[in-house]
Amino acid sequence: MKLTEAPLDLRIPEWHVYLIRTRDGSLYAGIATDVARRFAEHQTGAGRCARYLRGRAPLRLVFKKRLGNRSLALKAERRIRRILKEEKEHIVRSKPSTGELIVGLGIWTGNVS
Repeated sequence: MKLTEAPLDLRIPEWHVYLIRTRDGSLYAGIATDVARRFAEHQTGAGRCARYLRGRAPLRLVFKKRLGNRSLALKAERRIRRILKEEKEHIVRSKPSTGELIVGLGIWTGNVS
């Protein structure tokens, strides 16, 4: 049985890390299982919107990468938030593969699909 054929309650969520560019050019990193839904929440500027993004519209989703499990996505988000803006810009420009991203961030776990 393929994952897409599994009943909804048996599916394992795929976690993504993403970067959003704000009006002032800053980059915000986050994680989500549904990046489109999460980005829409950020764009509304209310409710579950990240405080950092409130009042910084217009927002643009400039990078997203599927990482698989939540633990790996959290590690990637934490590392991305701590690197210099120039390094974040390099991620946006180069669009690294999943393997390149986790190796580049220093969070290699030994198995990447």
